[in-house]
Parts: sequence; structure tokens; C-alpha cells
Amino acid sequence: MSPHRSDRRHHGWRWRHTRPWAPDRRPSVVIAFHSGYGHTAVLAEAVARGVASTSAEAVSFPVDAITDEQWARLGAADAIIFGSPTYMGTTSAAFHTFAEAGPRRRAVQSWAGKVVAEFTNSDDKSFTLGSFATLAAQHGMHWVDLGPLPSRGSTTGSENDLNRLGYFAGVGGRSPNDAGPEAVHKSDIATAEHPGTLVAREAQIFAAGHVARAA
Repeated sequence: MSPHRSDRRHHGWRWRHTRPWAPDRRPSVVIAFHSGYGHTAVLAEAVARGVASTSAEAVSFPVDAITDEQWARLGAADAIIFGSPTYMGTTSAAFHTFAEAGPRRRAVQSWAGKVVAEFTNSDDKSFTLGSFATLAAQHGMHWVDLGPLPSRGSTTGSENDLNRLGYFAGVGGRSPNDAGPEAVHKSDIATAEHPGTLVAREAQIFAAGHVARAA
């Protein structure tokens, strides 16, 4: 079997790895997002900082102008973190276009086995977070939830703590409609760093497992 690709077939689906596993290889985490007015881009930058705080490689790009090279980076990544603003209760049209370009990749399960997480910004975010989860499930990816408990779950909590809005599936931020990216709440920025760190560490665990299996 080629060291550059391993396929695991189970119940009709394929788990494919397109990069060689080596003890000294840095896991790659791609942040694929769309930002309409800059607020979600601020969260994407925070996610990337979280990834960079580990030994993993962080690659971030907007999906509304995705290139063939960036599609290839997604295919080669160990983890993908999706991000989009919530417009009218769901992801943006640009992110929908990106997601709908994926059936060919889903058919061959080229993203299967990758670690995945999500982030969004604006009102009424639950459906957006759920649509990310469905997208990941259709591709056979390994979901990582947000982690921090809601800050307002106790009388000692504050809106300045992590997860101030109380989401579990992923980062849910809220920014003023009449203000620019500089108004993104500091708690939302700090919360967005968390999945970056967590996903990178999970990708490292997966990488270590593959190295151990190959030994």
C-alpha cells in the first residue's frame, strides 16, 4: 500500500488519508470561512491563533473565492474548521455555494476521517451550527464540540467569560449590526481561539495513532 494514501472501508464508506504519516509531521488545520462584513473574519483569525498556539499548522482562507490550490489544501488537511455568518437563520449564500461544491468529494469520502469544528456570528445561530454538523456527517468527519461550559450557567458567570452565549456545538458570536469588525465581543474572540486549540490537539492525537499503527 502506498505510504501517501491509506483507505479504510467500513460499511460502504471510505476513510482516506492523502498525506504520509510521520512522527515529525505537523498536523495541518484549515479554516474555511466566509465573512460578509468582517465580523466572522475576526473570529476566523482567533481560531487560527488557537491552532498556532499548538505545534499544528494553521491555514485560513475565505471560501467565496476558493482556488484549486485551496481545494487541494482542504483535501490534504488533517482537520477543517468551518465558519460563516448566520443570515436569515442559516449560513451565508457564499458558504452554501462552497458546501454545494462538495458532493464529488463526498462521493469518494476525500474528507472522511478528518477532525472538524465550526463557528458562526449573528442572531438565531442554532440552525447554522446544525447545518455545519450535517455537512460534516455527510463527509464522514469526526466532530469536536466547543468545550467550555456557558459562562452564565452560574451566578458567578459574566458576559466576559468564555461561551457567554451558551452554545455547545460550536462558537456562536454576536456582533452589533451597526458596528464594524472592531466591535466583535472580546469574549467571542477568546471563545473562538478555544476550538482552534482543541481541534489541533485532536488532530495531533489522530496523527500519533496513525504513526503508532504503522510502527
